[in-house]
Amino acid sequence: MRTAEQLRYLVLGAQREGNRWLANELRPLGLTPSQAEVLRVLGDAAPLSLSALGELLVCESGTNPSRLVDRLVAVELVERRTLETDRRAVELTLTAEGAALERKVRVIESAMYNDLDGAGSPAELAAAIEILERFVAGRPSGDALAARAALTSS
Repeated sequence: MRTAEQLRYLVLGAQREGNRWLANELRPLGLTPSQAEVLRVLGDAAPLSLSALGELLVCESGTNPSRLVDRLVAVELVERRTLETDRRAVELTLTAEGAALERKVRVIESAMYNDLDGAGSPAELAAAIEILERFVAGRPSGDALAARAALTSS
């Protein structure tokens, strides 16, 4: 197996295992990993338009997250408001229940990140991040991650 092929499948495997772990931990909250990501992004950056939210999501990278948001609105975790200044514009925010769940998602994610921190030394993790950042740079997932990093560093 070529090194690049092995890396590809290791990334895919790690993503699937991480998603399984996260889905299992989120299940008692009634959330999917994609829904949790929406809550986290809104927790960091609300209010957001639907298109601005879409630009910050990795789970729905490059697509319109309207169905995902519709479901969260239906279960009253996200509020959709029409702006008075522009009736065509919609603003998304977390409801009180959505904000409470978003805080629980943060705790779950923190546990996952603690496990990841233990997977290698800081230098090894930094090297892995550097390789993966170069690979996704200029692609929808890389753009979403860069935008999210800019939000959390400001």
